[in-house]
Amino acid sequence: MGWIQDYQPAGGLWPSAALAALPIIVLLVALGVLRRSARLSAALALITALLVATLLYRMPAGLAFDSAAMGLVFGVWSVAWIAFHAVYFHNVTVATGRFDSIKAVLAGFSEDRRLQALLIAFGFGALLEGIAGGGSPIAITAAMMAALGFPPVKAVVLALLANTAPVAFGGLGNPLIVLGRLTAPILGMKQEQATDLFSSMVGRQLPLLALIVPGFLIVVLAGWKRMVEVWPAVLTAGLSFAVMQFVTSNFISPSLVDVVAALAAMASLWILTRFWQPSTVWRFDGEEPVTAGASLGAAKAERGALYAWAPYVVLIAAIFLSRIGTIFKNLPDWLDLTKLLHKADWVFAWPGLHKEVVQHAPITPKDTPYAATLTVDFLYSPGTVALIAAVVAGFAMGAKPRLLLATYRRTLHQMRWALATIFMILAIAFVMNYSGATQTLGLALATTGVLFPLFSAYIGWLGVFLTGSDASTNSLFGPMQVISAQQLHVDPILAGATNTSGGVMGKMISPQNLSIGATAIGQSGQEGALLRQTFLWSVVLTAVVGVISLLQATVLSFMIPSP
Repeated sequence: MGWIQDYQPAGGLWPSAALAALPIIVLLVALGVLRRSARLSAALALITALLVATLLYRMPAGLAFDSAAMGLVFGVWSVAWIAFHAVYFHNVTVATGRFDSIKAVLAGFSEDRRLQALLIAFGFGALLEGIAGGGSPIAITAAMMAALGFPPVKAVVLALLANTAPVAFGGLGNPLIVLGRLTAPILGMKQEQATDLFSSMVGRQLPLLALIVPGFLIVVLAGWKRMVEVWPAVLTAGLSFAVMQFVTSNFISPSLVDVVAALAAMASLWILTRFWQPSTVWRFDGEEPVTAGASLGAAKAERGALYAWAPYVVLIAAIFLSRIGTIFKNLPDWLDLTKLLHKADWVFAWPGLHKEVVQHAPITPKDTPYAATLTVDFLYSPGTVALIAAVVAGFAMGAKPRLLLATYRRTLHQMRWALATIFMILAIAFVMNYSGATQTLGLALATTGVLFPLFSAYIGWLGVFLTGSDASTNSLFGPMQVISAQQLHVDPILAGATNTSGGVMGKMISPQNLSIGATAIGQSGQEGALLRQTFLWSVVLTAVVGVISLLQATVLSFMIPSP
């Protein structure tokens, strides 16, 4: 029969939920109060999760450690493999010098500070988020704007505010891939199907915010009146990004959303500046004024430098071809590269854990063995595709094998602690899922009733605020949100998506990202000043996500995708 989960091991739902939350509390306190490193905080939380599982939930030690081991391996392949090679792709463009050409193109775009902020913070930041994720968009765009003459603290604030709409699809769609793979067994779906549904749902929430973020960015930079002066650019950037974010997330692939939407926004701004310029060129106080006719947008960029975008074209083509079977149905077998790549998939049951844990009502209608299967998609994984694209683009940019290998080693060293943290976060998630702690928290959260979608957004926000990662937040809270929604008869796809969308608003106040931004401009110690300038906006934008989710759960339910 196997070991049967107990959802109220402390004798009542709320006492049990309080104890079940101990691993999360330890993680939050260690990170946010004691200010310990992410890796140490995750290690302490993992130890706590194992103790809660074995001592409170009476889970056999063998099952507890098996679930932790499975979570670690899941983290290696399903999360770290993707995140690592996304960063590696970016590092290859830096190592070959191509990234410097891109920065030169961006710097020559316009003399108007408002247009520079739109192109660099919003457009280029989204592109970096889609490829590398992590803190790279904040660090790179803040440093670029500061080098162009933006006040350093203002540059970081703009980078943080702009890094909202793209985060859910960052790192080649990693947050949604993690969410889909973790919750697919709960939803009774295939992992790919769950990921696509979550992608579609987030793609019906965040475009509404993407429409307003560019205007919001300029208001913070220069005020309402100065924003109105460049409304064609604001509308062009927001609308082009929002449309392509919706289209790509719903009909192509979550791995391509940010890349396509960002390039669309940047290209649209470039085209616009060929036919339109603001009546006055806005600069900071004390800067030398520039006449309106002096700013010719993309005309300042060297045409040859546009070749710098070739690596991104290679990446888009590689991901598109690998997903071609999901975009165009009923392709002949010889043309369906997606099906060919899936032939290398390896699906196996985790020994000692598969169907050894039994779930029961109210989580499942009847006693049901909890599956523990792992899919290793060797060739189809976005991580593998990014690796191939990095090598192809690297050779095309003139890189020698020695440079590509050196860059790979350097990326490993750069990400070693981030990867270790990822492994432990996933181990925590698996221990909590298989011990029953996640289910206990889900049942407790279900008592919020009709306001659950609003709370759901703030739970995601809290997770990203403390972990700095939407993928980590989906690992910790995604299953809990889905289970809570099932108990409340709210669509679980909406709940998981709202955890993701609400989470992105916590990115701008995450201590990790504040530190990255301050370090990038040589202003370490200014994290408090950055937090004061972004906290209110973060809370307000999360409320907007919560209201959107609440409306979609009630009067706008037609927006929820069906399986």
